[in-house]
Amino acid sequence: MPSHREQRSLFGEILDWMLAPLLVLWPMSLALTALVAQSIANRPFDRELGDLTQILARQAAVQTASPARLPADMRAVLESTAIGLLRLDDTDTLFVQVLGRRGELVVGESRLAVPEGDGPRERQVRFRDDVVGDEPVRVAWVWLAAGAEGDQTDALVQVAETLGKRSQLATEIIKGVILPQFVILPLAVLLVWYALTRGIRPLAQLQQRIRQRDSSDLSPIPEGDVPEEVAPLVRAINDLLERLGRSISTQRHFLADAAHQLKTPLAGLRTQAELAAREIDSGRGDPASMRHSLHQIAVSSQRAAHMVDQLLAMARAEDTGQVLRRQAVNLASVTRAVVLDFVPRAMERGIDLGYEGPDDPASSAAAQVLGEPVLLGELVRNLVDNALQYTPAGGAVTARVTSDSSGAVVLQVEDTGPGIAPAERELVFQAFYRALGTQVDGSGLGLAIVLEVVQRHDAHITVGDARPRDGDTALSPGALFTASFRHHGDGALVAA
Repeated sequence: MPSHREQRSLFGEILDWMLAPLLVLWPMSLALTALVAQSIANRPFDRELGDLTQILARQAAVQTASPARLPADMRAVLESTAIGLLRLDDTDTLFVQVLGRRGELVVGESRLAVPEGDGPRERQVRFRDDVVGDEPVRVAWVWLAAGAEGDQTDALVQVAETLGKRSQLATEIIKGVILPQFVILPLAVLLVWYALTRGIRPLAQLQQRIRQRDSSDLSPIPEGDVPEEVAPLVRAINDLLERLGRSISTQRHFLADAAHQLKTPLAGLRTQAELAAREIDSGRGDPASMRHSLHQIAVSSQRAAHMVDQLLAMARAEDTGQVLRRQAVNLASVTRAVVLDFVPRAMERGIDLGYEGPDDPASSAAAQVLGEPVLLGELVRNLVDNALQYTPAGGAVTARVTSDSSGAVVLQVEDTGPGIAPAERELVFQAFYRALGTQVDGSGLGLAIVLEVVQRHDAHITVGDARPRDGDTALSPGALFTASFRHHGDGALVAA
């Protein structure tokens, strides 16, 4: 059993596709904002930290470059300068380190690591993130130029600062950016919702116009009031309405004709039944008149039953679901079986009914077509029935299954009746149409059913004069119906 697919909302799907990227991008925006805020917060404090490092570096350079200075005196001067720097900040903690040219700690914090790298040592202030103890710090350092007395290494000055002020500034920046987004984001969602509502409103209006229409109103929907994107849908609906209107008109015409045609046999039944009842009531009913009335009732009922059967056959032929039930059908077997069914009727009327085709139709793969067996049987039955109706006593009707030069399977039914005038050969396939100048009693549905079945099987049918018979100059040339079907399988067919 096929699973029922849940109906989707166009409004909801568009809203999802618009909001889903927004919900994905918003956390990314928060992360980028935090990174940018941290970078912005570092700039002024890095500049200030670099200035402090430059001050201490200049003092250290003077002290380490003067040979008159004793190490104790030099340390005292640098400690005094460092203490002065440390007192400048009452929020964060500053760590100062000065290493001598031999790598010894001259003054300050010993826990500050020496910058790594064996490359050339630049003489400008540089920055890095580090940790003193368990506390993260921002470090500015600078290498001093080598001394004139051939010292083996450069002196190093480092100033580290905890991240309190930086974190506060970054937090304020993030708050200033994020807080407005909490207002803007819901507003954006509301605006998207409102825009979608207005955008889909023409669809709702179109739905209301269609819903308010009368069931019999199949006039086209105006395209000028709908958006450009919806216009193709409206044109498709209008095309469907036009085809539906034609179909309903055809069905109404068909039903009216069918009702009119059924009136005749039903009226005959009623007349004969009333006549027999009056004869019985008057006491004058004799067996001959009663037999005549019963015969007429039987004829009328048979005519009505035949018309009902043909109406049902027409309904089956018009059923588009038949195409789903197609299978391989041996057209020769179907034709032979139909001919055998009509043999008693042909003998009763003195008509020579014959079949030409494979000797063993059941084993002939060359007569295989793809179709619906019941409909193909109706096609052959109506062609043979039509030929028998128009062929006079002493005439001949032949049903033939063969193939043409293209390999198609060909069904032919020919008779020795009056034939069909070229001007009427297209009209005879219309429902309830009967050729002028004939006294044949029929419903006019047989050839309409034939045409419908042929069209359902993607085949084609033609009408022409029957082939002249050698030595039968007394017989009329008659009519020849030829239906060609696409062959289903391999092999060629030769008529017997």
